[in-house]
Amino acid sequence: MEEIRRPDDMARITTPELAEAFIAEQIKLIKEQVGDKKVLLALSGGVDSSVVAALLIKAIGDQLTCVHVNHGLLRKGEPEQVIEVFRNQMKANLIYVDATDRFLDKLAGVTDPEEKRKIIGGEFIEVFAEEARKLDGVEFLAQGTIWPDILESEAGIKAHHNAGGLPEDLKFELVEPVRILFKDEVRVVGVQLGLPEGMVYRQPFPGPGLGVRCPGAITRDRLEAVRESDAILREEFAKNGLAGKVWQYFTVVPDFRSTGITDGKRTFAWPCIIRAINTTDVMEVTVEHLEPQLIDHLVKRITTEVPGINRVLFDYTPKPPATVEYE
Repeated sequence: MEEIRRPDDMARITTPELAEAFIAEQIKLIKEQVGDKKVLLALSGGVDSSVVAALLIKAIGDQLTCVHVNHGLLRKGEPEQVIEVFRNQMKANLIYVDATDRFLDKLAGVTDPEEKRKIIGGEFIEVFAEEARKLDGVEFLAQGTIWPDILESEAGIKAHHNAGGLPEDLKFELVEPVRILFKDEVRVVGVQLGLPEGMVYRQPFPGPGLGVRCPGAITRDRLEAVRESDAILREEFAKNGLAGKVWQYFTVVPDFRSTGITDGKRTFAWPCIIRAINTTDVMEVTVEHLEPQLIDHLVKRITTEVPGINRVLFDYTPKPPATVEYE
């Protein structure tokens, strides 16, 4: 199949009208490509895969099967949101796989960041392939590839993060309806398709999820501390009008402990690091300086509400010299 490229003169999709025209064109192209065959999609709940799912549901309805793999490294409430939006509201064929134990057992004792990423990526493909083999007559694999993915893989900056790695017996033709769009355009299309704002405008989230925010060997209790502190941070940012203003914000719980005091008793617990950053291209990143009162409030909530945390630190380091994530 001829490779589809973004036309040089293509207008940036910034309005509902342009989004509607794109949706209509893609529905026509999807129907032409797929016909009456079945399509499979790995639905992470991220912006790109969610928009692809909504587009395909509109185009081919129950010819689409979505597989949502919960690897135990998602943020609080995310698997529930995927089920609510796609199974309950959009009536999609959704297979939900809770593979938490499987992933965390494989990751037990692994400290090297690259090895952790490989385990998470490899296990994801295994679980997805197992589900794919249970289905009959699937000829197409839909993916949330977007234009920067294509450009970065062509420039050798990173391996094309989609398409690769499926076992030999699973040969699918690809369906990539948003491959010529930039991320901001995908969001406009998502809103037009009726996806909730919280899903469309959610901040970037790495493939290995909270696994890269739990440095060192991942343990369930420390992972839970990351998940709970992250939920508090997101809640407070939303309350204070920062949710749409700051590009990315999250917590990290590193693998060392320090002495503290709670209710007059000694504690030996982890620190929680807050990171809040802005960027336009992710090549350079600046730090969002929070109001002192908000920092004090976050410290109080996180240290009193999250088991295992007795200190809160704030990361003021831009990129360079630091990267966005810790691993």
